[in-house]
Amino acid sequence: MSIDPTHSDSVRLEDLESVAELASKFSLPALGNNPSTAFQGTTPGSFANPPNVGGVRTFSSPDTPGMPQPSDKTAWDFMPPDWRTLPDGARVAESMHPERAPSNAYSFAPPEGFEPITQLEHARVGTITPAMRRVAEREPHLCPEEVRDEIAAGRMVIPANRIHLQNDLDPMAIGRASLTKVNANMGASPISSGTDEEVEKLRWAERWNADTVMDLSTGGDVDATRLAIIGASTVPIGTVPIYSMILDKKIEDLDRETVLEALEHQAKQGVDYFTIHAGVRREHLPYVAKRLIGIVSRGGSLLAKWMIHHEQENLMAQIWDDICELVRKYDVTFSIGDGLRPGGLSDATDLAQLGELQALGELTERAWRHGCQVMIEGPGHVPFDQIEFNMKLQRRLCHGAPFYVLGPLVTDIFPGYDHITSAIGATAAAYHGASMLCYVTPKEHLGLPKKDDVKQGCVAYKIAAHSADVALGIPSARDRDDELTKARAALNWEKHFELSFDPDLARAYHDEDLDVDTDFCAMCGHDWCSVRISKEITLFVSGKDADYQWDKPKISDALNESQKEILAQRGVLSAEEIHRLASKTRGGMANEGRKAACHSDVVDDSTAQHLQSERLDPITLEPLDGVPAS
Repeated sequence: MSIDPTHSDSVRLEDLESVAELASKFSLPALGNNPSTAFQGTTPGSFANPPNVGGVRTFSSPDTPGMPQPSDKTAWDFMPPDWRTLPDGARVAESMHPERAPSNAYSFAPPEGFEPITQLEHARVGTITPAMRRVAEREPHLCPEEVRDEIAAGRMVIPANRIHLQNDLDPMAIGRASLTKVNANMGASPISSGTDEEVEKLRWAERWNADTVMDLSTGGDVDATRLAIIGASTVPIGTVPIYSMILDKKIEDLDRETVLEALEHQAKQGVDYFTIHAGVRREHLPYVAKRLIGIVSRGGSLLAKWMIHHEQENLMAQIWDDICELVRKYDVTFSIGDGLRPGGLSDATDLAQLGELQALGELTERAWRHGCQVMIEGPGHVPFDQIEFNMKLQRRLCHGAPFYVLGPLVTDIFPGYDHITSAIGATAAAYHGASMLCYVTPKEHLGLPKKDDVKQGCVAYKIAAHSADVALGIPSARDRDDELTKARAALNWEKHFELSFDPDLARAYHDEDLDVDTDFCAMCGHDWCSVRISKEITLFVSGKDADYQWDKPKISDALNESQKEILAQRGVLSAEEIHRLASKTRGGMANEGRKAACHSDVVDDSTAQHLQSERLDPITLEPLDGVPAS
């Protein structure tokens, strides 16, 4: 019996009253922005804070009681000493958003003859660079002026070495006003891999939507590998330069000249951002002594050894101003390293880690005075309950500079699955303030990642980043989700796979059980398919979107090579079955326009129930005698 909502006899008023009573008892939290630009579906919107692009809470989560509050300072509070302050009300930039900018924004003038080099310096004088315009094209919820203003405030960076920018680099932004980004680590080691394999991993990482790539090579021809990766890359490339500084040398021999020479060499090659562990200080080392796993950062452990040997402060901190002047020439972005990040849950949020974070804030202030772009690296291994505190403490101590975090991993007992343990923490980190997530692969802690590990890490972290963007209410973040939901409701398999992040995998998994695109799948079968049943209920809008209707169930296209490989690795189907799926044709059906015999609008339910249990011939769409379904 159909329900007519306009007819009083078909509606139980008591039910409506109980719903109204429920609504009156339970009020929703104050809502932020709706991540769906078309406002589709019934979700009321994000439970995050209302967006405040241009302010300290751009896209942000509500604070749990007791959380550190944002810093009231920005990069505008740390200007070069030779810049002069303009009279009250005067501004350098004509096009800006004064209602959202700090009171001193664009009220500074550089010395006579000053030529801006870095993106930060261009933003400070009010220039919108081509790189900023490109970022706005890639971040449609932001206009070029907003991109510029966020960079000027130090809350956003564009890692774009001037040399790499002249080649194939496609500029992107890292900051809380932009979409959450994902970095993929790779690099040859003394044990495994080489230049060709690392370049292939780079291309694979780009294929799976990594936003940046770090070359962490410590073996083979390190210089050639770095140059090859930069030459082949359209995404920003980061390095940890200390690795190259000590190849064939002892860390104890490291000196100022070696550091600056290595940095300039890599900057000339086109490296877009440097990780430099200048925040590890002698005063922090006693706090490391009680840790279960000590220092897990390679750069941090090397510099700790240098300090102990020389009985001096961290060399990188001693020459920080020299380093700033050098990286400014090429507009290399700082990714100030967390050399004391925790390597296990037991060591998280300890005095060593927190002391270093305080030092990173001071280094940020000094780098901003030199006109350098800055982001901050963060933990590591952190229990889930401590993630929000870590994110919001960084926001305060480092004045909103973008936070770039590894994971964090929320448990230590799942080696081989740490792309999952860390993606859980990464989702929380991005929701609470991180701007870029450094992926973790299934090989973390176990060995150098191979090509498929790179894919698994990228996919896990794209899930984390996208989930956080939806939760934060970033405009349009949920649009593709809504479109896929409509395709799924309509049982339109082609659209379903087309909208998915990994269409090859989705199609292969579907066809493994049922290579006919019909109005149910092998998970529920015909009788139990709730989506098909919902689509038949006239009162529901589910499955009825005009753009997703289809009426010709069909044998899907033959599997491609990638899909064959996916099924072969699963080890579920026989080689003969995979060959059949890879060589089938649609000729029989395409010529006759026939529907699959088990489709519910062709036969009655009982017949469909019987036919769905039998294998369909890929040409005739009729059951194959004596061949049961897999």
